[in-house]
Amino acid sequence: MNSIVIILLLLALLSVGYQVGLSRGRTVAATAQRTMHSRPNYHGLMVALWCLVPAAVVLLLWAVFSNGLTTNYILSFIPSDVAGDPNLLREAMRRIEQIAAGFGVIGETQDWEVAAGEGLRQFRSVSFWSVVVLAAVLGIAGLLLMSRRIAPRLRARNEFEVAIRVLLIFCSLIAIMTTVGIVASLFSEAMRFFAFVSPIDFFFGTVWNPGFTTSGGAGTGEYGLLPLLWGTIMISAIAMLVAIPVGLMSAIYLAEYASPRVRTVAKPMIEILAGIPSVIYGVFALVTLGPLLSDIGALVGIQIRATSALTAGIAMGLMIVPFVSSLSDDIITQVPRAMRDGSLGIGATKSETIRKVVLPAALPGIVGAFMLAISKAFGETMIVVLAAGNAPILRFNPFDAASTVTVSIVNQLTGDTNFASPQSLVAFALGLTLFGMTLILNVIALYVVRKYREQYE
Repeated sequence: MNSIVIILLLLALLSVGYQVGLSRGRTVAATAQRTMHSRPNYHGLMVALWCLVPAAVVLLLWAVFSNGLTTNYILSFIPSDVAGDPNLLREAMRRIEQIAAGFGVIGETQDWEVAAGEGLRQFRSVSFWSVVVLAAVLGIAGLLLMSRRIAPRLRARNEFEVAIRVLLIFCSLIAIMTTVGIVASLFSEAMRFFAFVSPIDFFFGTVWNPGFTTSGGAGTGEYGLLPLLWGTIMISAIAMLVAIPVGLMSAIYLAEYASPRVRTVAKPMIEILAGIPSVIYGVFALVTLGPLLSDIGALVGIQIRATSALTAGIAMGLMIVPFVSSLSDDIITQVPRAMRDGSLGIGATKSETIRKVVLPAALPGIVGAFMLAISKAFGETMIVVLAAGNAPILRFNPFDAASTVTVSIVNQLTGDTNFASPQSLVAFALGLTLFGMTLILNVIALYVVRKYREQYE
């Protein structure tokens, strides 16, 4: 209900502000003795912006500080003996929240709990509507102030473009700071893990057996990364051996050989594969693909486990085919027609033109598609959980079970975890390692793209 009220308020301020500014701008333009600097629609946009921003700032500040204010209000009802005990305080806060929400509470309720619940309900209602009224008043005030500024000399278009530029910069900063925050959180928790386990033992260890403990000490266990790292690389390599040839060849066919009728049918059907959840691929690998590979291995005298690195790699490759195919197809079709015509004009065949002209010209984009597919393979979890066998053992046979970094992260953070123990903190070290691997791949891809883009542009 609260979210609906806020959305309706912002939409109302936006629409009313735009209409008032547009009408005011047209009136001034009709009566002015000189040409208006900006069109009336820019005046409407500026008035709408002046209505929306003050209201949005108030609502944002309330969203940031409301929890702290609510907690302090609840603490005013809680006795000092309960507030001094963290466990009792946590339980009291939970019971008060339930009373305020109108839910039943197990056990006998204290008088101060009932008073706190009722007070919390009233506090939230009064504070919310006060903030809504304040946001509406500030929005209307912005409307009045900006509408009075509308004049022939007002550079509304310039001001609006500056506001849009600030908004774009803000959105860019959000993306950058999100990345920085993720890396910082992974790094800080990984450093806590390395206080228990030596980085040398982690990065060069060959045994992965973390175990579990409910205490904060190191406990028992070995944290060698190499079995997980090798499992990730092996399964991703198998996936790429499936996805790159199939995806690239299908992209070449669709872009260069297929008729328009075939292309309009085949391309959407291939892209549908990208919308299938990865867990479906995992179930397919577990139920169908794994037993099939095991039976084929028995026919040729090779022992292949139904849940193995090969099974997970093939299923992952099938999942990645649409990424390689669709992106490569888009890049190949963007190669200028003049390059193809020039090659054909000097006597080259169609296949020679594709191999020696089209593919080299499209190489930067194709490499980018490959890197995106590899990053997708490195971060995949559900297929490996279901189809790889979850065996974190350092072995080089793709027909045996294996495990990956992402699966181990899930295993270490599943169930009752104690984030003061290395058994849980190791997940952050694994995540930081996976981030580093993906970063290296992106750097390599950027180098290749820049090198060959200069050659063919």
